[in-house]
Amino acid sequence: MNTPPASSAAPPTSWDSSSLNNPHLVADKAGRVRAMFSAIARSYDLNNHLHSLWIDHYWRRAAVRMAGVKPTDVVADIACGTGDLSLAFLKAGPKRVMGMDFCHAMLQGACGKMPGGTTAARLSFQEADALRLPLAHESVDIASIAFGIRNVADWQGCLREFHRIVRPGGRVIILEFSLPSHAVPRALYNFYFRRMIPWTATLISGDRTGAYRYLPRSVSTFITPEQMTSGMEQAGFSQVAARALTLGISVCYRGVRGG
Repeated sequence: MNTPPASSAAPPTSWDSSSLNNPHLVADKAGRVRAMFSAIARSYDLNNHLHSLWIDHYWRRAAVRMAGVKPTDVVADIACGTGDLSLAFLKAGPKRVMGMDFCHAMLQGACGKMPGGTTAARLSFQEADALRLPLAHESVDIASIAFGIRNVADWQGCLREFHRIVRPGGRVIILEFSLPSHAVPRALYNFYFRRMIPWTATLISGDRTGAYRYLPRSVSTFITPEQMTSGMEQAGFSQVAARALTLGISVCYRGVRGG
């Protein structure tokens, strides 16, 4: 039997002008996000590092420091993508790190970074939805998510799920993009983020899903840092803190689950 040739037709558009008015209100957001990340998975790391000028490594290290990792900690890194934050946590020496993402193609990239030797036994990756995590109640010490909570269909539901899986005294760490508060860096950032990145990142990735038009819109239409900290408190976390990084381009949030 002859195998038919692969179709040369363009993949369905994940993000078009109408859905980008406010991508967080689109009914099928989860499916669009999964299709988008599946399409850009191979070039994801290159675009991330290149367009952040490699500062994204610093942001992840800052998040790990804010988590206050202990040797006995079990870490669940949600929406782990290609695993960079999971690996940063692993270097801090916890008992175990579990990276989870609902996009299979991104997890393939993460699995390709698995370390060798005994260190590998402390790290695992699996496919899972941030709103329905395959983890028992109060089973982890740290729940983290880096640049992923704005991509979840229900960010408040995600926070409630984090509260469910974190033990009393455990921490939640959220790393997310924001907008600089001062006018001049904000204007420069917006030009780079909204004009330059969509063009250059699309060129590098060959993407046809609108992924790099979604990126700036998903940031500019997402909640404010004040709304995030308030949402964390409403979900049951205390000692909530927010640290602005690199002129406020990203923010790292930390909360503690009470007893």
